[in-house]
Amino acid sequence: MLPLLLASQIREADAYTIAHEPIASIDLMERASKAFVGWFVNHFPDRNKSIAIYCGTGNNGGDGVAIARMLYDHGYEALSVKIARFSSRSTDEFDKNLARLKRLDIPLTEIENGDDLPEENSGIIIDALLGTGLNKPLEGDYEKLVKYLNSIECTMVAVDIPTGFFADGEINPNATILKAGLLITFQQPKINFLLPESSPYVGCLEVVNIGLNEKFIRSLNSPYQLVEEKDIRAKLKQRHRFSNKGTYGHALIIAGQPETMGAALLSSSACACAGAGLTTACIPESGLTALNSHQPEVMAIVRKGNTLPDIDWTKFTAIAIGPGLGKDANALKLFTAVLKNFNNLMVIDADAINMLASNQGLWEYVPKGSVLTPHVKEFDRLFGEHKNWWQRMQTAKQKAKEHGVYIVLKNDYTITITPDEKFYFNSTSNAAMATGGMGDVLTGIMGALLAQKYTPEDACIIGNYIHGKAGDELALPNRMYVVLPGRLMTQLPVTMAKLMA
Repeated sequence: MLPLLLASQIREADAYTIAHEPIASIDLMERASKAFVGWFVNHFPDRNKSIAIYCGTGNNGGDGVAIARMLYDHGYEALSVKIARFSSRSTDEFDKNLARLKRLDIPLTEIENGDDLPEENSGIIIDALLGTGLNKPLEGDYEKLVKYLNSIECTMVAVDIPTGFFADGEINPNATILKAGLLITFQQPKINFLLPESSPYVGCLEVVNIGLNEKFIRSLNSPYQLVEEKDIRAKLKQRHRFSNKGTYGHALIIAGQPETMGAALLSSSACACAGAGLTTACIPESGLTALNSHQPEVMAIVRKGNTLPDIDWTKFTAIAIGPGLGKDANALKLFTAVLKNFNNLMVIDADAINMLASNQGLWEYVPKGSVLTPHVKEFDRLFGEHKNWWQRMQTAKQKAKEHGVYIVLKNDYTITITPDEKFYFNSTSNAAMATGGMGDVLTGIMGALLAQKYTPEDACIIGNYIHGKAGDELALPNRMYVVLPGRLMTQLPVTMAKLMA
């Protein structure tokens, strides 16, 4: 997995690399700038395009000045550099790079406190004003400059982090932050790049390696990790000769009302497609024909009226409950019975989460190690309103530990939060998957993996990854505008087989 570092840890990794490689700080800056330019020149080959580079006087500004020099060496002819001298302080690395730049024939403008901003007509602006050391919202001249840059119609490229954006911690929705259509960041994504608050400020995200000491980075034991394909390949279990349906567990999916049978069909079918040896769906009587015609491999337990179905709880390895189940008295009665009678692992989703939110006393019956899969509104119903995603992450950490459960907080980079306070960010999925029913499929996948005796942590990590990966394999090569859940479901066995190859 790729460790995701706090801003303070990034500075530690810089310092360790400088001390132990060893490498001078100015040379590490040179390496970072070279990595940025290497990506840039391959994607912006027009040497006649006008480019303005805005630099502060710290190390991010030092990167910007070095980038300007390197672009000049690559033959870019329409360069200009604007230095924001809004502070009397500057770093040694910035001063050294500025001295190198002044030897070249590149137009250089310095903007002092209170100056009128120069008119900007460049087609590309590179933002190297402020870096990850920022710890308060922009104000004064910096805020004025960033507001001006945001008003310009151009290609905006940020160096490492958009000016005004925080690498971690809470993002003020009213803060002024540079809006970068492209962000080229160093070594690994910053944590906040993977949260929805980054959307207005980070268009395309590219990561370039600058050679920080990987062994030291891993020694920091960051609780924040980005899941990679190699992790899933290592975790997935092969299906062996002489195994049978009993080898891979029996999952029970409790879902659906007469008007929401689609949720039950999607979740139970996804469970079968993700490898459960046996799948049974507990559904309303009116949905039996639909189930038999849609997915004959799935068995049924029929719910009739307000009578609890007769369920032999000992038959099942795992239960997933909630998609389309409703929140009426019968649904609550059934959910309560499940919690009180089934002591193995379960997935709690959708209406089951909403019922738990309205009946907090049921928490005492939720089995340790269970998986909750809320989207943002369900999360806030369950744990209270939050102002931002960083707050949600901290609440999820507290509640996962308190209740001994795994919380899968769904978004573009779905986050698994564990009882031991780890955060696993999923790296697959795409916007074509933003359609009703995708969560039902994920619930079925999670139920299948728990039934196959994956640990809850691995079930969450693998489930999120293969769900998103199947969507990627459908949407990206085929340029699909929308991937429907039913199509994704049938892709799952193909995706899993590829990952096991």
